[in-house]
Amino acid sequence: MDQPYPSSGQPVEPLRPPAPAPVLTAVKLMYAGTAVTTISLIISIVSLAFIGRDAATLRLAGRSQPLPIVITVGMAGALVVIALWLGMARANSQGRNWARNLSTVLFGLATLKVIGVFSEPRTVLGLIFWAPTWLVGLATVCLLWRPDSSAFFKSQGAAPALREV
Repeated sequence: MDQPYPSSGQPVEPLRPPAPAPVLTAVKLMYAGTAVTTISLIISIVSLAFIGRDAATLRLAGRSQPLPIVITVGMAGALVVIALWLGMARANSQGRNWARNLSTVLFGLATLKVIGVFSEPRTVLGLIFWAPTWLVGLATVCLLWRPDSSAFFKSQGAAPALREV
């Protein structure tokens, strides 16, 4: 395939190979993770609104917390998770190996959270919110580490070295 002629006199970046099917599926799953997190956030806010009719505080970790603070912290946390899903989807689709590694680390943290849910008194409710996200993360990480995905990420890592030579 011919590369475009550089009109500015600067070296041309090598053309990126297209992402293989497992990477594209993983990226779609990351967008699904964004949707699952958003739905969980909405359900949580609605649930807390119903609780808020009867109580101005919520008992968390053995302490009473003002309901507006619980809602604010929960929303901020969910927005961070949504931003991470979107950022990882974009970076992984571009073949950034650091994003694949970070996605794996974030999945490890989510695994610790799911394990921690079992120690909470309301395990079923916690699993309803965390299990779908964890399952999406599991499928995503498995796809990102398939051999053809690894070849894609390695080829993207080699591209900057070609420009420096």
